[in-house]
Amino acid sequence: MDLENDPMSYRIEGATGSWEIVCGLEVHAQVATESKLFSGASTAFGGAPNSHVAMLDAGMPGMLPVVNERAVEMAVMTGLGLNAKINNLSIFERKNYFYPDLPLGYQISQYQAPIVGEGVLTIDMEDGSNRPIRITRLHLEADAGKSIHDRLPNETLIDLNRCGVALMEIVSEPDIRSPEEAAAYMRKLRSILRYLGTCDGDMEKGNLRCDANVSVRRAGSDELGTRCEIKNLNSMRFVARAIEHEARRQVELIEGGGHVVQETRLYDSDKGETRSMRGKEEAHDYRYFPDPDLLPIVLGDDLVKRLKASLPELPDQKKERFVRDHGLSAYDADVLTGERATAEYFEVLSAGRDAKQAANWVINDLYGALGRMGLSIEQSPVSADRLGRLLDLIGDGTISGKIAKDIFASMFDDDREPLAIVEARGLRQVSDAGSIEPIVDAVIAAHPEQVTALQKNPKAIGWLIGQVMKQSQGKANPKMVGDLLKVKLELDG
Repeated sequence: MDLENDPMSYRIEGATGSWEIVCGLEVHAQVATESKLFSGASTAFGGAPNSHVAMLDAGMPGMLPVVNERAVEMAVMTGLGLNAKINNLSIFERKNYFYPDLPLGYQISQYQAPIVGEGVLTIDMEDGSNRPIRITRLHLEADAGKSIHDRLPNETLIDLNRCGVALMEIVSEPDIRSPEEAAAYMRKLRSILRYLGTCDGDMEKGNLRCDANVSVRRAGSDELGTRCEIKNLNSMRFVARAIEHEARRQVELIEGGGHVVQETRLYDSDKGETRSMRGKEEAHDYRYFPDPDLLPIVLGDDLVKRLKASLPELPDQKKERFVRDHGLSAYDADVLTGERATAEYFEVLSAGRDAKQAANWVINDLYGALGRMGLSIEQSPVSADRLGRLLDLIGDGTISGKIAKDIFASMFDDDREPLAIVEARGLRQVSDAGSIEPIVDAVIAAHPEQVTALQKNPKAIGWLIGQVMKQSQGKANPKMVGDLLKVKLELDG
């Protein structure tokens, strides 16, 4: 795709003309290991301050780092999931800068030789289109600790629990052209990471956060403007909002005769604006050099092949299979494959059943109920097997679709099997013509105007079917009701 001349690109209409956004994202994803990148300290979330800190994390002299082998494997798996080049040789370097919550005085990171090179991630837009976003690199690095400024009036506290936690920094090319594309990129990346199991993607815990490099340029121009970096965006919504605000700020600044200063900015979600944090450092400011305590990482082709063979089916592959094998629309398949847990739920539910019906129940009914309860699909009180047995009752004519909706709603508070609930509440579908016919006759007699209208517009029969279903408290077999109405009103078909 020609990103430079894409007519669908987002535009900001300024006082002097149209502008476009040029944006690249740097995503920090916490590797889902139990111990830190270079020490054996726990990575568990929520521990007492400074309770998960090894001597190395605290910067004690004489301590030597030891690379967490599993973190390396997970970085490689992530690279493979991003269709990226895996580098057989990578090097850890020291990135020198001072932060109070970084006792070593430098961050162990990768610069010139990252573990993963160029790749690509395809984002899915709401209009059904796709866009490839190029990945520049993925490198491993150790996280810093946390400074706490709001506990004491005149002092800062330090918590080193996160110090040394393994991060994957995933850097994109500046291919993103709108706030919506940035959010779509984050959603897709999070989905891939969660499918792979290499990061839990929990943004509330800080396990996935993003820095956005934003610049603007005249629509149609090939030149890159001066960019600003917005640090530590920790929700999909904030990513989109921060980019939108920053781009508009830059347009107003340039059109007002000013110029953009390359700097690092923070996003204030309460005010919906960005503000200056510090001047932007360049690579030479960090004085990178190879860490003398760590040997280069040399990856054999056999290891890479083994890890590649261990990868699960990823979202794009699963979406393609759902469309191909289950006959689902691209939209339905996209919704169902966004989260691995949802896809697995659907696969259990649809096994041996109508896939479109199963998809509708998951997307509309299950999602709706879980959303109202504030639950994830993993926390659903209604398992896929149990919902499947409810759908079976529709399929064999035991209950109508309308009754099924009522049963489904009660299943969130009632752990009995669907059939037991049906029997206990006397909700079996009535398929006996002798029982339904008097209700049909009564409805016809009570609505002569609708009956007359029906002779001119047979498609309006649905309204009368609905009246019969209402009178039968949803128990009447809808197909039988429709057939009886057609016979009695002498309608064709």
